[in-house]
Amino acid sequence: MPKPAGPPVAVIGAGPVGLAAAAHLIERGIPPLVLERGGRAGAAVREWGHVRLFSTWAELLDPAAEKLLAPTGWVRPDPSAYPTGAQWAGDYLQPLADALGERVRYGTTVTGVARAGRDRVVDSGRDAQPFTLHLTTADAAEERLDARAVIDASGTYATPNPLGADGYPAAGERALAARGLVTYRVPDLHDPTVRASFAGRRTAVVGTGASAFTALAGLADLARTEPGTHTVWVARRGVSDATFGGGTADQLPARGALGLAARAAVDDGHADAVTGFRTAAVERHADGTVLVADDGRRTPPVDHVVVLTGLRPDLTFLSEVRLGLDERLSAPVRLAPLIDPNQHSCGTVYPHGVDELSHPEEGFFLAGTKSYGRAPTFLALTGYEQVRSLAAALAGDTEAARRVALTLPETGVCGGAGLFDQAAPTATGDGCRAPARPGRPAQAADPCCQG
Repeated sequence: MPKPAGPPVAVIGAGPVGLAAAAHLIERGIPPLVLERGGRAGAAVREWGHVRLFSTWAELLDPAAEKLLAPTGWVRPDPSAYPTGAQWAGDYLQPLADALGERVRYGTTVTGVARAGRDRVVDSGRDAQPFTLHLTTADAAEERLDARAVIDASGTYATPNPLGADGYPAAGERALAARGLVTYRVPDLHDPTVRASFAGRRTAVVGTGASAFTALAGLADLARTEPGTHTVWVARRGVSDATFGGGTADQLPARGALGLAARAAVDDGHADAVTGFRTAAVERHADGTVLVADDGRRTPPVDHVVVLTGLRPDLTFLSEVRLGLDERLSAPVRLAPLIDPNQHSCGTVYPHGVDELSHPEEGFFLAGTKSYGRAPTFLALTGYEQVRSLAAALAGDTEAARRVALTLPETGVCGGAGLFDQAAPTATGDGCRAPARPGRPAQAADPCCQG
């Protein structure tokens, strides 16, 4: 096919949804250019590579991507198997990026997006101008790139929410985080070095989502073999039976089992719950780190603080494009009501595409987990349908762009290994991924499937 004239569509991020966007654009005859700040495809996915996803391979592969991979000799994984993050990246994302070839640029950080020659204020001639992306390469060189449209699928993994209950870092948090005393990921307690650093120590776990439950359950498991290991569970709200989910009655067995494991950590004395605690400051003393609430309460001294209070999108490099974002979720205004976590799980979000993802800046789109802003539940299949619709819209196929549909497997997209390595649950729900550990139950991690 002859290469169309003009600039490409810039896709930010070589993760699952970004690479799928490139595949759909190619299918439509539109040249993409994927910009990835990491050195390999799926850089964020690789950071939780020890974690097993809740979705099967059948629910993690994009149709357009599979077509692109077919001529390369790529072998489709067992559709019923549950891969780890490392397997997803190594067995699918990297081969897909390799098939895209020079359309993927690694070591390239997008530091700004704007209309060429127009800042955010200027109306005159705005829509007629291409986008200009400001780039920094791995060797710190600065570049400029023109694009006909931009799909930002850079995700949220790099921007976890802070410890401070008001949405900003608590007093003292930045300094202690720089020393590694405050961290923002579920610890990989299967790694011998990490395991040894938590064994026999006191840890504060902040948060009440699936990630926090994973940490509670994992540390309780460690405490059963390593005396002196103990957790202070810090919750901003009160804790009730509902906090731990539906247990054995939960429609998603993995989620219910995880809640039961977290509850057992408290009931068995391996964790103490500190409730209604909204952190305002964090202090380091000779005997450990202490969290201070806005009402003056203080936690006992701990050796580690693990903050698991969710993720948020990085919007700092988008200050010169006109975004239409919901004031609460930082998601596109027409998408936000569909993904409100107070009403929806990832299994109940309606199919959506270009209409819900559009912004006042024509030709600019957020896709994948970033499109969900601070909403916690997201599915890879949802992201694949998003970018299929966007590619159709950019190709001028309005009918196909608006004909959005998400066909979920009968067993449920959110079904997965969860706490069941040997038998996957069959109910639908909103689980995402679970750490793999041969011979032992896996445990659910973040409540947001990676896109």
